[in-house]
Amino acid sequence: MADLPMADRHETVLPPIPESVDGELTRALAAPEAQRKAALAEVVAANPTLIAGWAELAPLGADPVERYAYARVGYHRGLDALRANGWGGRGFVRWSQPTNRPLLTCVVRLRAAAAEIGEVDEVTRLTDFLHDLDPEWDESNTA
Repeated sequence: MADLPMADRHETVLPPIPESVDGELTRALAAPEAQRKAALAEVVAANPTLIAGWAELAPLGADPVERYAYARVGYHRGLDALRANGWGGRGFVRWSQPTNRPLLTCVVRLRAAAAEIGEVDEVTRLTDFLHDLDPEWDESNTA
């Protein structure tokens, strides 16, 4: 994808999270650590297309497979959202746009979980994908 002329690569910016859902997510993230995963799961169950919810659930998985599953769902929900907003499988989705960050975070967390379970090819593919989406990708973005 990276070899496409710049004129052939448009930028996609995902819409913001609705305020009411963002408030629910903020409250879930503020829950005590022992209750945070359950609080997030409740928000995501009520809003299954909430990419940010999946991104926040991913690191809370009890093991690599659970982390992988949460990140994978967020990644696919993100791809669905990109397509719904004009992305045709190529084009920029930059970290500099705050509303794109949940999707890119899911990609990073999926890559980390893939590494944990030994999916070397997927780690490479996701690394390439991040750089295709944002040629200025910096690994410290989600640190």
